[in-house]
Parts: sequence; structure tokens; C-alpha cells
Amino acid sequence: MVRYWLMKSEPDVYPFSQLVEDGSTHWDGVRNYQARNMMRDDLKLGDIVLFYHSNTKPPHVAGIAKVSREGYPDHTSWDSNSKYFDEKSTPDNPRWMMVDIEAVKEMNMVSLVDIKANPALDDMPLVQRGQRLSVQPVSKEQYEEICRMGGVE
Repeated sequence: MVRYWLMKSEPDVYPFSQLVEDGSTHWDGVRNYQARNMMRDDLKLGDIVLFYHSNTKPPHVAGIAKVSREGYPDHTSWDSNSKYFDEKSTPDNPRWMMVDIEAVKEMNMVSLVDIKANPALDDMPLVQRGQRLSVQPVSKEQYEEICRMGGVE
């Protein structure tokens, strides 16, 4: 059964347009245990992802992607030259995980302001106070509403 997710990226780090150009990418650098656990245990091949641009004005959903490879160790945590290096993570005992995603479809921007203004999305983790995870679950109904707002059928 397909599940739905929201994954955040800063557009100056890796925008949705770059994913479209690349076709697919690994989703590295997640350094939160709850998000790591979701990527390790819950994100499955074919799951659908709302690609969200954070730390921009306005923050917004920019497109749709899907999981193309399930969780595996994040090799950037072993690279001392990487900004995601973690000296406690090793190939024998990886601390961090990543998944691969591929672009599915661009959509019209759906801003955080518009998401917050829509009562059908009141329960989205994205709009909950204090919710800052870079990987979040989304219900099928919430996903469909975001797609409707973004002009995607």
C-alpha cells in the first residue's frame, strides 16, 4: 500500500528543479533520529513524496516525487570532508540512513500560507506548532488536497 510523505529541502541546497533535471537523487544529510527511523523503517519503494521548499519566501510544496530506493546507510556521515560527517557513524555501524527519490511531476506552488489557510489540512504535521522534521507523514486525503491546490490531478 502506497504511503505519502512530505520531504523538505532548501531551494539553494537542492531545489525540485534540480531533481527534475537529475531524474533521481539520494536524500542524504538527515540528522534527526525520528526522521532517520522513518526513512529506515517506513518509506517504501513507490511511496509518494511532496517535495517541499523550506527556508525560502514563501515556503511551499514545489512538486511530486516517489521513493525509488528504500532506506540504506547514509555514506556522507563517514566522509570527513562532508558537511554531514558524524564521527560516531561508520560503515560497520551506520548511524544515519537515506532513501533515493525520483521526480514525478511539477506542480504550481502551494505556499505554507495557503496550506495553513485550508481547514482540510489542519492536521498536517507541517502546520503543527514545533514540527520541524525534514521527513513527515502525509495522509492520502492531505496529499490529494495539496495536489488539487497545486493544479495536479
